[in-house]
Amino acid sequence: MKNNHPKGLPYLFFTEMWERFGYYLILGIFVLYLIEPQGLHGGLGISDKGADDIFGTYIALTYLTPFLGGFLADRVLGYVKSIYLGGVLMAAGYIGMGLFKDLTLFYTSLGLIIVGNGFFKPTISTLLGNLYSEEPYKANKDAGYNIFYMGINIGAFICNIIAAFMRNKFGWGEAFITAGVGMLLGLVIFTFGRKHYLHAAKMKPKQEGDTKISEILIKVFAPAIAFGAIGWIIPDNIFGSDSSDAFIFACVPVIYFYVSLYFKSNPKEKPAISALLSVFLISMFFWAVFKQNGTALTRWANNYTDRTVSESLEKPLEKIYLVESKEYVDKETTVYDDQFRAVKEPDGSNKKAIGKDPYFKNISDEQRASLESSPDKKVFLYNTELFQSINPFWVIALTPVLVGIWSFLRWKRKEPTTPSKIVWGLFISALSCLVMVWAVSAGNNGIVKVSPWWLVASYGVITVGELCLSPMGLSFVSKISPARLTALMMGGFFLANSVGNKLSGILASTWYSYENKTNYFLVNFALLIFATCIGLFMLKRLNKIMKSEGH
Repeated sequence: MKNNHPKGLPYLFFTEMWERFGYYLILGIFVLYLIEPQGLHGGLGISDKGADDIFGTYIALTYLTPFLGGFLADRVLGYVKSIYLGGVLMAAGYIGMGLFKDLTLFYTSLGLIIVGNGFFKPTISTLLGNLYSEEPYKANKDAGYNIFYMGINIGAFICNIIAAFMRNKFGWGEAFITAGVGMLLGLVIFTFGRKHYLHAAKMKPKQEGDTKISEILIKVFAPAIAFGAIGWIIPDNIFGSDSSDAFIFACVPVIYFYVSLYFKSNPKEKPAISALLSVFLISMFFWAVFKQNGTALTRWANNYTDRTVSESLEKPLEKIYLVESKEYVDKETTVYDDQFRAVKEPDGSNKKAIGKDPYFKNISDEQRASLESSPDKKVFLYNTELFQSINPFWVIALTPVLVGIWSFLRWKRKEPTTPSKIVWGLFISALSCLVMVWAVSAGNNGIVKVSPWWLVASYGVITVGELCLSPMGLSFVSKISPARLTALMMGGFFLANSVGNKLSGILASTWYSYENKTNYFLVNFALLIFATCIGLFMLKRLNKIMKSEGH
């Protein structure tokens, strides 16, 4: 790393690792917390569809605000101030989620995280790209982003283990507060490394034709609010809920702004901006499927996956609070329907009845016979959020392999271009949906729970696709963005992420519309194959633009 990568990389690596620790800790337990019945465990008792909608809106907004945050970092605040401001706001939001049970204050805390992420996320990615903008590091930019991306996923891996421990031993609130502590630790590490990247954190000089802040506020921000309000109040729901309509409508002026950058740019900049807009479009489809790890796949892990802990592991895991226990006895519990939705009373409260825990609704006949022979025996289950660590585990394990493959191919002068890697990422990700199709078949469409290895396999396949697309997308933006627009275009990449995230919530909310879950995953497969075809159609042009930009 000493010769091939800048000295600031390790500090940005660990800063981002702890920031993502907090962010993904929240995502791992977000839906579980929302749907947990109120009372003993302190959940919010929101319906599954409502939880999907809130989750989709939340993750969408965290990737929408980088549009404005990246612009302010470029022109007003500078990169270092933006990272500090964003980190402090996110830490306050995480801690607020843990301290306040009131729904209004809960949403306020989410707002702080959303705004904070807008300042932090595009800025630290841009700062990393700036470190690789000069020799001798320029040729290793893709590898640098892969290493940086591995730091993200180390944080995402350990956070779910900590979340399981904290909520089992203490509760939901303490788990949320832990996320805030992680964010503050990241800022401390960032401070230690300041001297290594201050030279790369200078704001770009103003140029003729630059977009002004007043133009952003008047032509983008104000119209986005107005369009969002229209989406909220229009009769019925076009995209499934008022919040979904409001979000999609609000994105229209923002998308228009990015498209207008192409028409306003000078002839030299037009090819690069058109290539960036093309990549934004196809990456949106990837995020629409990938981000269902917090909704549909969490639901699959919670209700359709055998989470039973081996008896040889029960005691050590119980001592460190990484498992939850269930009893195969009849007692008052929330009533769930055949698709594991909490049944509501006319007043909106959860219906209660004497019966067994819903986990036992679709266990195998062999497990049922074993439990009925000793009904007082406790059953220990892995916490559902632990399955959220499978994807980052694969990222950590596969990143060195993939970086090694790219390095070998580069040595042989056969390394795929960055756009080619992105298209391959879409296709490989599509194959992960087929793994889940086979998982549905193995469980006879949910009649019995299936092995957790199906999720391990599905996450493994989509992780290969993710490593080809996500860090390469960041690298692509950093490589060909006009210098005066780098952070703004990084915000555009996250805008595509944002729209995809919201679509993931919309797609997840259709889960219950599919009696046969095979069709649900086939729809996701078709979306990614469609995006792959678009990518292949554009590939020759994207490669030509990359070459003309000197990459």
